[in-house]
Amino acid sequence: LVKEHEETLCAGRTHGMHAEPTSFGLKMAGYLAELNRNELRLQRAVSICAIAKLSGAVGTYSTQSVEVEKGLCQKLKLVPETIATQVIPRDRHAEVFFALAMLGSGIERLAVELRHLQRTEVGEVVEGFSPGQKGSSAMPHKKNPISAENMTGAARLLRSYLQAAMENISLWHERDISHSSVERVIFPDAFILCDYAVDRMASVLDNLFVDKERMLQNMELSGGHLYSSHVLLALVDGGLSREEAYKLVQSHAHGLKANQSLRESLLLDEQVTELVSKEKLNEIFSGETHRQAIKALLGKIVL
Repeated sequence: LVKEHEETLCAGRTHGMHAEPTSFGLKMAGYLAELNRNELRLQRAVSICAIAKLSGAVGTYSTQSVEVEKGLCQKLKLVPETIATQVIPRDRHAEVFFALAMLGSGIERLAVELRHLQRTEVGEVVEGFSPGQKGSSAMPHKKNPISAENMTGAARLLRSYLQAAMENISLWHERDISHSSVERVIFPDAFILCDYAVDRMASVLDNLFVDKERMLQNMELSGGHLYSSHVLLALVDGGLSREEAYKLVQSHAHGLKANQSLRESLLLDEQVTELVSKEKLNEIFSGETHRQAIKALLGKIVL
């Protein structure tokens, strides 16, 4: 999706409102970069938790030597716990659940984006829909983003397992078993659920329909407001102070007549066209500057 849609322009949104153009490929690159970070977190968690202890009932090596523990750890390819009690400290286990919760939250962030983009009013992407599948038992027209919604729920559970794992850290003295019943549930559940979420998101992305035309239509809804910051900079380059340029562009953006675009309004203003050529304005509103900048950015990133 990153490569396929690196030049597929769409509206970038801040606070839910149109901001500047971005590309769908760049959006996906951001989620891929986060996924890579979560992979590193999982690797770190494994190294922190790949620990063994054979140091006796309270960690004092009273019944066998440190060498016995070292020999066992070498055979198992594990690292001896630095200071243990009767058990390995549970902060190590909490690191694993943190990494799983972060992975789940990263999947959720992408899922929420896909859910928003599937709103009827937006309609920029659509989850795959199997023949004979029903979106709603009562409304035959519905195609609901059920997979993305499902992964949002899975992420909530993964975060709840992290909370339980952190509660397990504070055991009494050299050990109690308050953690045991918790771990019997959260370990298998968290790993199975995380595996399910990864697999389901992969399926969603494999079957995702990206509506390029709708993306362009949505960009036009704001009448060219997406390019206001570039107009501002062009006016500054033309000699206006930034404050003057800001007020000028804002007055045009907020004062558009019915069915009038920002570009059309600016072209009718002699103060603007004396500072910025019509050719430059047309170039700004073509989106080509954004395409080239995004393409150059993605070309430098190793994902």
